[in-house]
Amino acid sequence: MTRQDGRAFDQLRPIKITTDFVKFAEGSCLIECGDTKVLCCASVEERTPPHVAEGEGWVTAEYSMLPRANRERSKRDVSKLKLSPRSAEIQRLVGRSLRAAVDMTKLGGHTVTIDCDVLQGDGGTRTASVTGGFIALCLACRKLVERGDLASSPVRHYVTGVSAGIVDDAALLDLQYSEDSRAQVDLNCIMNELGEIIELQGTGEGRAFSLTEQQELVRLCAKGNKELLNIQKQVLGGKF
Repeated sequence: MTRQDGRAFDQLRPIKITTDFVKFAEGSCLIECGDTKVLCCASVEERTPPHVAEGEGWVTAEYSMLPRANRERSKRDVSKLKLSPRSAEIQRLVGRSLRAAVDMTKLGGHTVTIDCDVLQGDGGTRTASVTGGFIALCLACRKLVERGDLASSPVRHYVTGVSAGIVDDAALLDLQYSEDSRAQVDLNCIMNELGEIIELQGTGEGRAFSLTEQQELVRLCAKGNKELLNIQKQVLGGKF
């Protein structure tokens, strides 16, 4: 099928990552995936939650969309006095994905919180939050090492995320909103640099899908994640 923006079925949207986008955060970046724009900021505290074992650190995330990130204004979560179920589900995904990349014993005694704020949403905001959040996390850990708070970076491996889906019975990589809104199947895939899967979220939104179709979508995501990995390495200078 012909995609609205002219991309090939296995092609990512244009990716742009701007680091140190925010002055005060220990690590920050603005990640742009086509028309999706997410600001990721990493903040460091010298304390950990009660459930964390003594001597270990913690990584967590928060996610939200600005009221006019979408085509119509949405209410802020604070106006509803609770976090929306979608925001809660996504921030747990981002937190789990980034914790998978960190040796908590090396982070000892520190909590790193990754705030992912969607400035503009056009599909793939959760996977963009993972990819950009990892860069913000790395920059924050790099700062901890530079100022002598950590002996070495606790980051063990790279983490990226991308989506794929089935639209009009065709498997496509990195859906934009015009595709995502009518996708028959939607799949989000988080991977490390070894090509191993950290998390897989697949949903038959318009119809069920077969194991063969799932594997095809995962292969598309593996290709996209490999390309995102190379971009992360360029942005970070090849070092965590």
